[in-house]
Amino acid sequence: MKLIGLISDTHSYLGSDVIKHLADCDEIWHAGDIGDFATADAIEDLGRPVRMVWGNIDEGGLRTTYRKDEIFIIEGLKVYMTHIGGYPGRYYKGPAATIREEQPGLFICGHSHILKVMPDRKHGLLHMNPGACGIKGFHKFRTMLKFEVAEGKVRNLRAIELGKRGVIPEEE
Repeated sequence: MKLIGLISDTHSYLGSDVIKHLADCDEIWHAGDIGDFATADAIEDLGRPVRMVWGNIDEGGLRTTYRKDEIFIIEGLKVYMTHIGGYPGRYYKGPAATIREEQPGLFICGHSHILKVMPDRKHGLLHMNPGACGIKGFHKFRTMLKFEVAEGKVRNLRAIELGKRGVIPEEE
C-alpha cells in the first residue's frame, strides 16, 4: 500500500499547509503548472519519490526536466497523468487517444483549478483532478487530494481544502 499526495497548479507557490499534508505520504504527484524550479525543488526536497508533469505555464527547463505525460504502474494500478486532459465524455484529443491505447485504471489531470473525482464507466477508470493548491488563479479555494493505492485500487480518498485562494497561511 502507498499513500499518495496529489497536487496541481502550484503556480510557484508551495504553502506550509500543503507541505504539512504531504509529510506522511509515500509518494508525491504533481499534475502540472509547477511554476518554477524553486517550487519543484521544494517538492523534491521533501525526500519522497516524486512524479511531476509540466503544465501550460511551465517553460524552458521545466519542460526538459519533467515530462508532459507520465504513465506508470504502482501497486498494480496503471496511472496516466497529464496536465490538460478534460473530463469523462469530454477528453481532449491527445489524452483521449492515450486513454484508449494505454487503458489506465486512474487518469489524473490538473489545469481546471477545480477539484473533481469521477468514474469514467466507458473507459473503466477513475478520473481525478486535485484542483489548485497555489494562491494564483481563478479558483475560490485551494485544494489537494490524498489517497491510498493498494491491490490495483484507489482507497481512502480524501479531499483537502486548504483555504481561500490568494490567502497565505498565517504560519508562513
